[in-house]
Amino acid sequence: MAKPNFKFQKRQKELEKKKKNEEKMQRRLERIGGQTPENPDQATDEEGD
Repeated sequence: MAKPNFKFQKRQKELEKKKKNEEKMQRRLERIGGQTPENPDQATDEEGD
């Protein structure tokens, strides 16, 4: 009987987690993007003064 390849399984699990987190961040950015002001550069200009 062949030995299971635990490194491969671990790598696949890590890739799935990474992909899921990237999708989650993308959804968050889309949601937050709709709520931010149209010109976010104004906030950075005020802080720089």
